[in-house]
Parts: sequence; C-alpha cells; structure tokens
Amino acid sequence: MKGSSAPAGSASHLFVEGISPSIKAVERIIHELADSDVPVLLLAEAGAGKKATAERIHQLSNRRGEPFHFLTCSDLIPESFTDHDPHFRFADNGTLYLEEIGGLSAKCQEHLLHVFPPAQYDGGNSSITARLICGTTHDLEAEVRAGRFREDLYYRISGITLRLPPLRQRKEDILPLMSFFLAKYAADFNRPVPTLSSQTQQLFADYAWPGNLRELEYAAKVIVALGDESLAMGGLRALLVRPDRVNEDRVPLKNAAKAASREAERELILKVLTRTRWNRRRAAQELQISYKALLYKLKQIGYEEFGTS
Repeated sequence: MKGSSAPAGSASHLFVEGISPSIKAVERIIHELADSDVPVLLLAEAGAGKKATAERIHQLSNRRGEPFHFLTCSDLIPESFTDHDPHFRFADNGTLYLEEIGGLSAKCQEHLLHVFPPAQYDGGNSSITARLICGTTHDLEAEVRAGRFREDLYYRISGITLRLPPLRQRKEDILPLMSFFLAKYAADFNRPVPTLSSQTQQLFADYAWPGNLRELEYAAKVIVALGDESLAMGGLRALLVRPDRVNEDRVPLKNAAKAASREAERELILKVLTRTRWNRRRAAQELQISYKALLYKLKQIGYEEFGTS
C-alpha cells in the first residue's frame, strides 16, 4: 500500500505561493479553513498540487505538531480499514489526506463512512480525531449521479470544496515557480542555479503544461541534472511550437480583442467562483447575471460539471 505519515513541515511536497489572482484566492481560503475541523475536498487536474495543498492546510492548522497521513485510495482494500492495518490508525489529532477519493471501491466507501462518522464534525463523540482532506481529479457529482460514488459519502467529505486552478490558468506563476524549482534542484545536486535563456523562458510561458506543477518541476529537475539547457529542452521544444501558432501574428485586431474579452470574462468568473467556494448561485448573484446565463458560460469554458447549486 502506498501510504506515509510525515511530521509537520515535511519537504516532500511543498506548497509554493504564487502571484496570480486565481492562486491568491485559493491561498486566502486555505488560511480561512486551516483551523477548522470541517472536511475538505480538493478538486484539481493531475499534478496541480492537491497533496501539497493538503499539507499546507495541515501546516497552518493547530494540528501542525501532529502527523500528516497520506494514503492512495486506489491501493485501499476493505481490510485497510481495520485495526490490523497500521496506516489506518488515527489515535492522534493529525490530518489524513486521501489521494484520488474518486477511485475508492464501493466496499471501501462504505467502510470510510463508518471510520469518519458525522458525529466528529457536529459535536458528537468519535474515537477518530484526525482531520479528513480528500483529493480527486474526478467530478464526484457526476459519479454520484452515475451510481459509482455514494451520495452520503460525497456530502460527508465535501464540507468545503476547493478547486485548484491548473497551471495554464495561472500563467503569471510559471516563471517564478520554475525559478523556485531550479533553485531547489540546484541545491539538491550541489550545482549552480541555471539561468534560462529568454527564448526558453518564453517557451515556458507559452506552454500549456498539461502535467501542471508536476511537469514543470520535472522539467526543472532535468535542466539541472543534465547541466545543459539546450539538451534538456530538446524534447519539450517540439511540444511548445504548435502549428496553430504559426500565423498568430496575422490575427485581425477585432478577433484579438474578442479573444482578450473572453479571457478576461473567464478569469472573472473563476475568481468569483473560487471566492464563493464554487457555489454557482451565489456566484451568479455576485456577477449580476442569471443562474442560467452562468451555467451557459461555464459550459463554454469547460467547467459545467463543477460546483454546487
């Protein structure tokens, strides 16, 4: 089983503060909920920093002196929830992070309901005192509708739902994050911190980073390990130069203005949704548009399945 128990401040997964509006909004919410015992559900693409965020919440909480437990749900079996499994004993007041809760089997979902009864969150008695944080790349509301995820468990684990933005939606953070990772691996490998060429920096800024922070960190590690920027960038550069960018400089000004307007609207919608913790009706009220109009706009930008009514 993939599981670990790390002391507060473990450097295995670092939460790196960003400068983009979307991640700043996430950081504010993290600080607000850190000392609460309410369970947290983190929604994000693979590699976007769910575990690092869970550790950050733990480090900011009054549980920081207790262990941070980490388990991968796809590795859990019903027997994992018994006293015979040392990874699932929580006599301490630490934090338990369950990676990819959407991959938990039906039987394990049932067991988890018994391990974390609602009593611990409404003032009742429970022998389990660890704070629960779950992460997933799945749309759990859709999984509930499809009958693959228990509705009662979904509401148990989603006291607060926090969606982490993918790296392509926080482009201001790409180069600062790359600088951080380059310095980190330069220290690990006892090498000087590389200075990236302006061309490479531009390629990094333009790239969509489908693997998110994990992919960015790996790129930094390769650059430092090889000690040769050109060699390390060889494989990535082919992905960055896309055919749809060839005639980008010939786009009419009117089309460019429309594209900029759509991007600004998308950023505003996501910012308000983050502030309202993805409550779509509250977000529609703040945006002063109808709920139906917001749902249409979310469908346009590919977020129609996220959030609550």
